[in-house]
Amino acid sequence: MTTPWGELALTRFPEDPRERLRAWDASDEYLLRHLAEEDVPLSGTVVILGDRWGALTTALAAHGPVQITDSHLAQEATRANLARGGAGPDAVRLLTTQDEPPGRVDVLLVRVPKSLALLEDQLLRLAPSVHEGTVVVGTGMVKEIHTSTLELFERILGPTRTSLAVKKARLVLCTPDPALERPANPWPYRYTLPDGIGPVSGRTVVNHAGVFCADRLDIGTRFFLRHLPDTRAHAPGTGGRAPGADGARRVVDLGCGNGVVGTAVALADPGAEVLFVDESFQAVASAEATYRAGGAPGRAEFRVGDGLAGVPSGSVDLVLNNPPFHSHQATTDATAWRMFTGARRVLRPGGELWVVGNRHLGYHVKLRRLFGNSRLVASDPKFVVLKAVKR
Repeated sequence: MTTPWGELALTRFPEDPRERLRAWDASDEYLLRHLAEEDVPLSGTVVILGDRWGALTTALAAHGPVQITDSHLAQEATRANLARGGAGPDAVRLLTTQDEPPGRVDVLLVRVPKSLALLEDQLLRLAPSVHEGTVVVGTGMVKEIHTSTLELFERILGPTRTSLAVKKARLVLCTPDPALERPANPWPYRYTLPDGIGPVSGRTVVNHAGVFCADRLDIGTRFFLRHLPDTRAHAPGTGGRAPGADGARRVVDLGCGNGVVGTAVALADPGAEVLFVDESFQAVASAEATYRAGGAPGRAEFRVGDGLAGVPSGSVDLVLNNPPFHSHQATTDATAWRMFTGARRVLRPGGELWVVGNRHLGYHVKLRRLFGNSRLVASDPKFVVLKAVKR
């Protein structure tokens, strides 16, 4: 990436030489040019919110910025890109969206996220730290910045306008008004599940901002919940005997989101040990809150990470997965393929991967290529539930 301060070699995480998607876009370049051309003083506390792959943080590393992100992968990409650029490990401060924000913010740079809810939550959390002299600049591609985006900045921080579009990117320019009366933060959001969806019927779901389908149960998960395997009746590959050395059936809710699928398993089978894993800090916080609210009696672990990295090979009996097919604005099956590959590695012989997905995504082809088998468990006009067994 070309910046006013030189060239940067940037990659996404995990690094893949076959990856065609860049670790930056025109909106990152536009923001950096604006800072240089307007001679914005990058002094005091510089906060970078929502940096996708660390492009902004790496470019401004000399100013000791604070990065706030919901993405574990973005954090890891930032670390790798900083190291590649020669910055030391203490050059920047890396925070998550669940951490307490800095008490004072002098420059706030916002990479507008796909989720308007996440933007609302984070601006409300940061607003008390913003003062009259704070420089606030947002950036995003034209298709990512809507009237509702500008209204959020204006309602929470102060008067807001946009720049002209350059290379299909736009800036959001906001003048903070500390006297503004701000609304209460509505996140996290809680709702009660309807009847007819198994052990989680009538239970409470907790969604932090930015988690997929935050105000209701999405139809894919609803369909999946009706067709989950009975782990009590059949521990995969063992003829019904619990396979773990301690007698536990080990289940992973992979890409757990708000954790309702893993919570359903835990409620139906108190003997199961459930690992909830997601790369989103907001999602894992939601999953833990949903699990606690559901009153599940079993054992659970909540982990923010890169899929199943760190899970021992051959240690899991069942993986449940509703894989995403978008990376920010890009449509890609790379994440699903990595999830399926990771599942095959961690499953015991006879262990099962259960996947729900849109019919048109053709996951059965990938599962057959990887596992050598794929069985259709259930389908409707929009979704399929597939099962693959590790031989």
